[in-house]
Amino acid sequence: MEKIKVVIVGASHGGHQSILELLTRYGENVDITLFEAGDYISFMSCGMELYLEDKVTDVNDVRNFRPENFPQSNVHILNNHEVKTIDADKKTVTVTSASDNETKEYPYDKLILSSGVKPNNLPVPGADLENVYLMRGYNWATKIKEKLNDPAIKKIAVVGAGYIGIEAAEASRKAGKEVVLLDVIDRPLGTYLDAEMTDILEQHLNENGIEVLTNAKIEAFTGNGKVEAIKTSEKEIPADLVIQAAGVKANTEWLKGIVDLDEREYLQTNLPDVYAVGDATLAYSIPARKKMPIALATVARREARYVVKHLFEEVPNKPFGGVVGSSALSVFDYHFAASGLNSFTAAKAGVDVRVSYYEDTLRPKYVPEEQGNPKVSIQLFSDPMTHQLLGGAVLSTYDVTGQGNVLALAIQNKLTLEELAEADFFFQPGFDRQWSMLNLAAQQALGEEPFVE
Repeated sequence: MEKIKVVIVGASHGGHQSILELLTRYGENVDITLFEAGDYISFMSCGMELYLEDKVTDVNDVRNFRPENFPQSNVHILNNHEVKTIDADKKTVTVTSASDNETKEYPYDKLILSSGVKPNNLPVPGADLENVYLMRGYNWATKIKEKLNDPAIKKIAVVGAGYIGIEAAEASRKAGKEVVLLDVIDRPLGTYLDAEMTDILEQHLNENGIEVLTNAKIEAFTGNGKVEAIKTSEKEIPADLVIQAAGVKANTEWLKGIVDLDEREYLQTNLPDVYAVGDATLAYSIPARKKMPIALATVARREARYVVKHLFEEVPNKPFGGVVGSSALSVFDYHFAASGLNSFTAAKAGVDVRVSYYEDTLRPKYVPEEQGNPKVSIQLFSDPMTHQLLGGAVLSTYDVTGQGNVLALAIQNKLTLEELAEADFFFQPGFDRQWSMLNLAAQQALGEEPFVE
């Protein structure tokens, strides 16, 4: 019996998970070919800060998987192979090999698109100057690491104050560099957290020697062959190295006019037997009740799992359940986790939310702060009418990021504020309060009498 040919485009999280699911569910009955345009399989950019700060075993270990992790004869992983187009009538993909520039057609029975993202390169003069870098992928990681170890590089400007930019700025500061962090919006991490939390983090960035410039309109990178400064609408900022971390965009330009990626259900496309996962398609957000761009590894893996599970059903027996969208980050001494919607993403999705903010100590008041009783900040976002929990965030110098997973589970299961207010968590004064911080945050959101101990 001839094996079913499954072609996967992209060695990203979705591509990796697709191979795992295919082997688990169908074993030797499928012939799997994965094409990766780059030369490296497959660098985990979310681990870049750990590498830059010498907190990994080796740069070559910062990856999702190695080709040798799949020694099966029915798995073929080809790097430096760029998929150029799809012929849905012939059910083939046209692929060019970078090593010899040869172009071939490869047949498929099922095609999974997981082509990932690429970083935004600002469309301003001087973007091609030497020492203007991007913050994504193996090659850029090793280049940035080299510059962090170079004593001639004294001033680093990081463009973009999202997760990636914060990581770049922190790693640069820890390497002893002067650091300026710029963003076009009015506060760092402003698309991830509300102002109550970003105010805390911006002050903490300043305390750790990072100059934060918001509402910064960048007009050019200037220099003679090599970057020397960033020109904004307000002033010129000296820089020996510029790290661009101004977001990412889906690597789907090559699919325009060929595939409709977002309008179909079940993660299917308009082409028969062609599926899209991860950043190649919009993700269904449970709290927003609509499709949204959610660029997270966790999303890609859940979508790949669903697609492969229902790969041979003409109409899957159930729709994809959707995702919450959860993430976490450390900013020097602070740690935060966010899940679901916040004020920014809710407004963008056209969803009305009620916002509440709660701050208290992690443990009973009789435990001094110096004995491990820091403040914890909690933000909750809920439906104004039904009180369904739609989002939340936790922040502290203590690692409370595990509470972010509790919020994610609550949002996924559509708990209300009333249910979170009464949820049964453990109590031990070495760890928490008689009512958990999440209980207390929900109780405050409901206007209940404050609990004091």
